[in-house]
Parts: sequence; structure tokens; C-alpha cells
Amino acid sequence: MEHTVLERERVAQTWRDRWDSFCLVTPNWSVQLPGGEYTGDDPDGFMPRDEIVRHIESYAQSFSAPVREAVEVTALDATPGGGFTLATSNGELQANAVVLATGAYQRPHRPAAAYTLPADLLQIDAEGYRNEASLPPGRVLVVGSGQTGCQLAEELTEAGREVVLACGRAPWARRRIGGKDIIYWAVETGLFDDTPADFPSPSTRLVANIQATGHGGGHDLHYRVLREIGVTLVGHFLGEEDGRVMFAADLASSVEFGDARYLEMCEKVTKLCQQRSSPVPEMPEPDLFDASAPDSVELAGFGAVIFTSGFRPDYSSWVHLDAFDEMGFPIHEDGASTVVPGLYFCGVHFLRKRKSSLLIGVGEDATIVASKIGEYLTSTP
Repeated sequence: MEHTVLERERVAQTWRDRWDSFCLVTPNWSVQLPGGEYTGDDPDGFMPRDEIVRHIESYAQSFSAPVREAVEVTALDATPGGGFTLATSNGELQANAVVLATGAYQRPHRPAAAYTLPADLLQIDAEGYRNEASLPPGRVLVVGSGQTGCQLAEELTEAGREVVLACGRAPWARRRIGGKDIIYWAVETGLFDDTPADFPSPSTRLVANIQATGHGGGHDLHYRVLREIGVTLVGHFLGEEDGRVMFAADLASSVEFGDARYLEMCEKVTKLCQQRSSPVPEMPEPDLFDASAPDSVELAGFGAVIFTSGFRPDYSSWVHLDAFDEMGFPIHEDGASTVVPGLYFCGVHFLRKRKSSLLIGVGEDATIVASKIGEYLTSTP
């Protein structure tokens, strides 16, 4: 099918915007783009940022993907009589069908309490961080404890910074179980095939990814590891008050949440091994955790605050179509809008499955979406 890919900046721009030391959290073998699978000599390693960019550039070149770089879409509207009108930085375009593939990480989320901090204190989102040396001197407050928050807290601590990590609820797992990476188990147990219908509520889509890292060949990275290396763990960030940064007394519940998710994963691994009549690997229970934590710290001495509080959909800022739910996620079936004919989605967080926005799962969705577009265009006069 004739098509055009509009890219606001350059191919793989999202990856280019990651911090300097960024690397994949999922093993290289999990890069399974259609016709663009990882074929290097380190399948169990974790590609650093620049290698990821090169891989995606080569992928686009391998089949001469019709990408138009430096074209920003500023508005998408329905065209009277059918189809769509796209306002772009390079003029207006018309299309019979449109795929919104703007990624899982669209608009950085900051808690409302962020606005209580003084304006002269450097405050950035994770995408604004490059390296430790780029920050002003002083302690660093990291707000949010998913993969990114944990990784930045580790990096900054290893660079000699004093780090306070405001923690929330995030799952964790050991990097390797029985000699196999946790992503292997996530695939084999069917965890990556979980669908939104499997969740207790739509808000579950906003829960953080498993705390882990690919640095140094991949290792455990969760609250216990961070505390051991010297990170100060505290509860949810509540804001600034009278020269002090305030935190909720909920570190214990956040740790308990993560431990429960780890034990659930252990149960999945045990069940899978029993089904396959294979040995059940050793999976130690979490060590005891002292959840005592300060409820406030003096703001003086902090040089920067980094928000790693997750992301939210951002379609409504430029898509002028009533095609989204109350949380801003697409209303669809298998990537095809059930509200606006001819509108499709791919690469969305939990679009069809847990793996929908990952390099191991987006290809499966893309194949389905492409098929649906073909059916639609064939049936449309």
C-alpha cells in the first residue's frame, strides 16, 4: 500500500533524545521488528543508545522506508466527505487513512505538587537529562521510581551525587532467574501477552515497568539495591513547604507492592516449569526491608529535581477527533478506531498487549493494523 511516514525530526528521534548512557532494558534478542531483527553477536547484551539509533536507521534504509524527516504534524482533522486533513510544517496533506504511531511516551507527567517548588531550582523531566555533569552542583531529587528513576538514581550516585529518590508503586524482578533473563520469562509465561482486559482497571496501564537495568550486562536494580549503594529512599513527593521537601509516609506500601509483583512472577515461573516438567529455578523471597524514611528534607543544598513520573497520552493537543477515552487512550479494536473510520494506532502502551509498545511486540500489532487498513481501503469507495 502506498504510504508516507512523517517524522518531526530524524529517524529514531525518540532514541536520540535519551540520556547519554541510556541502553536497552530488554536484551538485544528481543528486538524483533519485521525484517529488522537483531542479528549482532551479542544477543544477550543490551544495546546502548547510539547503537539502537544505528539499528533503526539501517532498518529504515533496508527497505527504503518512505520517511519524510523534519515534517511536524501540527493538526489532524476529518475531511468533509471522508478522509483526513493534516496540517504540517511543510504544508497541508490529505490522506484516506492515518496511523498514529507517536509512541508510548508522549507527554511527561509531573505531579501537581511540582508547582510548589521554587522557580530558581532546576527542574527537568527525564528527557531533559543528559548526564551528571550537566546538572548544577548539589543534591538531586529524583521523583518517580520506575525503570528510568532507578537508573538515573544509580548513575548519579555512582558519579558521587547525593540522591533522594521519591518512590512510588513499581514492580521489580531479579534480572536473571535460573540463568535466564527476566524478559525470557516474561515472554514464556505469557506476561507480555496480557491485555487491558486482564487488568483490574484501566488505570493499571499507568503502572511502571519492571525495575531493572541493562547496564554492565544487566543487573538487579530495585529499592534494596539502591539503598545499599547509598540512595535515600522516601515516600511519594508531596511538595515544598517552609523550605522543606515533604514526602508521604508510604514507602513501606510501595515496597510491599513491588514485592507482591515479584512473588506473582515467581508463581508464573513455577507454574510454567511444572507444566513443562522442567526443574523450578531457585527464586529467593525478598529480603526484609526497613521502610523507615524521612518525611521531609531541607530544600537548601539541592541543585536539581528530575521528574521521572511516567507519561500520559497527548493526542488531544493536535488530533481534533473524538477518538479517545477519558484517560486519553485510543478507543479501538486491534488498533483500528471504533469511533473514526480510517484512523489507526500502533506502538501505543498496552494497545493490544503488554508488549505493544516494545520492540518485541510492535511488529505483531503492525501486521494486524496493516491488514485492517488494506481491508478498509478496499471496501471504501
